[in-house]
Formats: sequence, C-alpha cells, structure tokens
Amino acid sequence: LKFSFVASDSCGTPLLAMAEPMEVDGFHAEVRQAAENAEELVIKGDIAGAIRQYETVLSKPVDPEEGEETVKAWEEAVYSLGNLYVKQGSVDPLVKLATDIRPFCKDLPKAKTAKIVRTIIEMLGKMPNTNERQEQLCCEVIEWCRAEKRTFLRQRVETKLAALYLNDKKYTASLDLLRNVVQEVKKLDDKLLLVEIHILETKTHFMTQNIPRCKASLTSAKTNANAIHCPPLLQADIDLWSGIIAAHERDGQTAYSYFYEAFEGFDLQSDPRALTSFQYMLMAKILIGEPDGVETLTASKAGLKHLGVEIEAMVAVAKAHKNRSLKEFESVLAQYGKQLTDNPIIQGHIAHLNEGLFEQNLLRILEPFCRVELAHVAKLIELPENRVTQKLGEMILDSKLSGTLDQGIGVIIVFDKDAIRSTYGNSLECIKNTSGVIDKLTEKAKLLV
Repeated sequence: LKFSFVASDSCGTPLLAMAEPMEVDGFHAEVRQAAENAEELVIKGDIAGAIRQYETVLSKPVDPEEGEETVKAWEEAVYSLGNLYVKQGSVDPLVKLATDIRPFCKDLPKAKTAKIVRTIIEMLGKMPNTNERQEQLCCEVIEWCRAEKRTFLRQRVETKLAALYLNDKKYTASLDLLRNVVQEVKKLDDKLLLVEIHILETKTHFMTQNIPRCKASLTSAKTNANAIHCPPLLQADIDLWSGIIAAHERDGQTAYSYFYEAFEGFDLQSDPRALTSFQYMLMAKILIGEPDGVETLTASKAGLKHLGVEIEAMVAVAKAHKNRSLKEFESVLAQYGKQLTDNPIIQGHIAHLNEGLFEQNLLRILEPFCRVELAHVAKLIELPENRVTQKLGEMILDSKLSGTLDQGIGVIIVFDKDAIRSTYGNSLECIKNTSGVIDKLTEKAKLLV
C-alpha cells in the first residue's frame, strides 16, 4: 500500500493517510504467470516458447523503485531465462542478456548486481566449449565495472578471469592479472577474496612447476583462512592442494591426511571434487607402498558411493604395482588411458610409478649377468629394444646402475659393485677425536701456566 502525508496535528507532526493501493504486484504477477506458462512449455519440449515467455516479460520497462518484490521478481525472471538458455545451449543470447540487464542494474544495490552478473557468468560456464566466450564476457564486465566504479564486482570478475586463463593454460596472463588484483585486495583487507586469489596462484605456480612460489602462495592462503571463518568448500580446496604439494615432494603419508580432510569437506557438500579427492587418496596409498589399502578404501561406504571407472582404474594400478609387473602396469595404462591421463597430477604420479617399476624390473633382470645382449633384456622384459636401451642409458648416467652400454655390438656390461672398506673412514674419525683431545689438553695447560 502507498501512504501519503495529508495533514498535521497541533504540534505540526504529519499524519499518515492511506491512499489507493499501488500496483506493486503487477510485474510480480506477470513473472509468476510467465513461469507457469514456461514450465508447461518445457514439459511439452518447447524450450523456445518458454524462452519467449520470459523475454516478453523482461522486455517491459521496470522501475526498481517500485519495491523489493518487483526487484526480486525481475531477478528470478533473469535467472529462469538464463537457465533456459543453458538448457537450450544458446551462448549468444545468454551473453546478450548479461549486456541488456546493465541499465536496470544501475539502480540496484551493488551487492545484488554483483550476484546477478556473476551468476550469469557461471551459467555460461555450464555450457561446453565456452571458455573463450567467458573470457570475452569477463573482459566486457570488467570494463563496465571500471566505468561504473564497481570495485567489488570488478575484483571478483578479474579473479574469475584469472581462473579461466588458468584453465586455458595462459599461465603468464593469469599470474599478471592476479598480481594486480592481490595488491588492491590487500589494501581493502578482504581476506576471503585473498584466500581465493592465493589458491589460484598456488594452482598456476604448480602448473608452471614453480614449487617454491606455489608453497608460498599456499601458506598465504592458509594464513588468511585462519583469520576468518573460511567456507567449507574453500577450506577443502586448501587441504586438497596441501596434499598435492606433499605428494609432489614424495611425502605420501602427509598427502593422504590432507586428501582425507579434503574428501570429507567436498563429500559433505556433495561437490564433484570429492571423487577427485578420493582418487588422490588411493594414489597416496600406492605412493607409500600400501596397495592393499586401496581395496580397503574402495570397499568402504565412501568408496562404494563413488565407485566408477575412475576408481576401477586406480584399483587396477594398485594391483599392478603390488604384483610389480611392468607388463600388467602397461596394460592398465592402455586400458584406462583416459582416466589416468586426463588429470595432470595423477598422470605425473603414474609416470613416476611406471618409471620406478621399469627400473626395478631392469635391475632384477640384470642381477645375474655381467654381460648380456640388449635384445635379450628387451625380450625378457617384453618391451621394445629402443626403449630399454634408452632407459639403461639414463640409469647409468644417474648412477642407478654401474655399467656401460656397447651399442656397437648391442650389449650391456654390468660392473661389480666395489666393496668400500671402512678403514679410511675409521682412521679419519680417530684422527678427529685425537685432535679434539689434544685441543682440550692444550686449553688446560694454558690455565696451569
């Protein structure tokens, strides 16, 4: 209802009088009717007709000053139309929607505008092969934010753009953008956004194999997260990357603990990253030499919940590693190639396990020989001769194998390990102890004089 001041009392205080009802429910009723019609059309399979229902409603001019109900109805209409565009796979109309709503957003609170714009960008991300369009939309929104002086929204869209650059493997562009944003955010002391930025820095530095800076960014993320109430998903992401770095440094036990914490955080929120965390848990068990633990985990309640081809691949890897069979390991890589190579982190650890198993098998085969043909070694290990020759050369250069390759006649000569006598070490230790005794005696002699 609309009220107006019509009179004053004896003290001059205005009195309120009820006026005619204002049409605040008009637009809200139209949105409600459009939603009902659109739902019926979607059930019939006419998504285009449902889209036209909302486009017709949103094409009408709306004044934000008409009330909160009107703004809420308009916002719901925008979200519903955006979801229909996603369902239909219409990229261009969704991008156009993000542009068309800007005049109306000028009169909205900045926080609500930020929510609407970021939601539309997230909707665009639900459609496949739209990474480039998301980057273009983010750049347009950033320019609009600069013109409208919307710092809050600009910083978050820039963070989103850096994440898109990371997914597109534009690591330099991502780091440059984050470097500028983090300086501004530090001045505002927005710790929650700082945590998100430092996590992005951690991921980007890891992908560029800059591990020292990766660890420094992760430490900064933890420091800022401890100063605030960190959202569960963000804390789980921190735990996940703590485990990834620990696994990279071959600390499997610590990595497993972090992966377990991350898995619990993602699983409670029904986040799809729970499956990835569970895969990392299984990988950590293999890294610490406990392949039997993989079967125990997969048979648990959490393992049964996420059972699928990804988990089957990890179980197969654990079985091959337990049997120390290189042939079986190679067959697993061939069978589950997609599941084991799509994730670069799992791929890196699988490659490390494969190379380690390859070296162990070669050393076991060469153990009874002092001179053997390369073709015979390749036949025993059931791998191409070129690959075996290359690996033996690497092992000799890395001092993992004492021997030499004679490729002229195609043989490897294995040297006997020289027994290192302890006499020299014991002599040096004795001389060192004697020197210490003489020094003490000299100090006491000086005191007597």
